[in-house]
Amino acid sequence: MSDIIWPAGYVPGFTDNFCSNEMIVTGLTAADIWPFLNIPTRWPTYYPNSADVRFHDGKGPELEADVRFFFSTFGFPVEAQVVEHVAPVVGQPARVAWHGWSGEGVDRLDVHHAWLIEDLSGGRVRILTQETQNGAPAKELAKANPNPMINGHQDWLVGLVAAVRGVTG
Repeated sequence: MSDIIWPAGYVPGFTDNFCSNEMIVTGLTAADIWPFLNIPTRWPTYYPNSADVRFHDGKGPELEADVRFFFSTFGFPVEAQVVEHVAPVVGQPARVAWHGWSGEGVDRLDVHHAWLIEDLSGGRVRILTQETQNGAPAKELAKANPNPMINGHQDWLVGLVAAVRGVTG
């Protein structure tokens, strides 16, 4: 199976917080899932922890390389820029990742949030989302038990699969 591609400064184990969530399901493909992830204005319809999605510079509604966008999540207003964008192609996993940031000075939070969607044998699809975080807010999130990032991203995955199944049957 494929791995997330991490930029310098965001490799898990060397950051202030890390979360990883994964689902493998049958009956869906990476191509089925992609439009529900790649169009951020859809996120709030299946993931209530996201809101206020908007694009900068007249871009959107789909993510693309280098596009800037904004959304709210976990109580943070997040500015983000897509740093990796590979649509699904047969035999190759789909990938999307963004650098997100919120706050200033000692309250600044920087994240690398990456998604990998790949078709597997037997009519299965793997959806992997991982996020690394740096900054004082990340250090606080890492101490929380249960970890709100793990739980929130699991809700995102479950909602994503349910939304796709609602459209594809």
